Amino acid sequence: MPDKPQIITFGWVPEFARGFVRDIRPRWACEEVGQPYETVLIADAKGPEHRRLQPFGQVPAYRDGALEMFESGAIVLHICEKAGKLIPADPVARARAIQWLVAALNSVEPWVAALAVNDLFEADQPWSATRHDKVVADLDGRLADLETALGDRQWLEGDEFTIGDLMMVSVLGQLRGTGVLDRFPRLAAYVARGEARPAHRKAMADHLATFDRPAAA
Repeated sequence: MPDKPQIITFGWVPEFARGFVRDIRPRWACEEVGQPYETVLIADAKGPEHRRLQPFGQVPAYRDGALEMFESGAIVLHICEKAGKLIPADPVARARAIQWLVAALNSVEPWVAALAVNDLFEADQPWSATRHDKVVADLDGRLADLETALGDRQWLEGDEFTIGDLMMVSVLGQLRGTGVLDRFPRLAAYVARGEARPAHRKAMADHLATFDRPAAA
């Protein structure tokens, strides 16, 4: 049994995916709460060994003692609950922080992902160009709602950075390089604040350094 929690992720991804793989989320959570961890690098997420940990053949997966789990949101929640950090002690504030974590994954990320699917992964399909404007309009609508909810606050619930912010910044960070957030200056500033946190900078640097190593066997 490993002494440290393990984050299982890819040892190599194409250039365009670097900085966007979801192992950045548990890495960031570990850095925020001061939890040392190690990475297990894989080349194939679709094989039977990895599917035992992650039935959908994705990354990350996670081991913590006898616990094996998947889904970045669940992993982040476990890391932070175990450490007692990034989750407010007050039950109402705790519930609202978890609410934002779920909102990031359920109410925002599908619209963010739709843009990548349309403009990147399906760019060679005949419907991609004609669908682009609708995908962007849907995403803009969702981001406008989020910007209104954020208002002038530093973080989603005020002055305290929580797991909800970690997940929301991570989701919005997938728009890096698209110019979409330029239309939402408060959200752009919010993401910049999150990504400027030392824990995020360390997690991202370690994530990117993975790809300087030889590819996993």
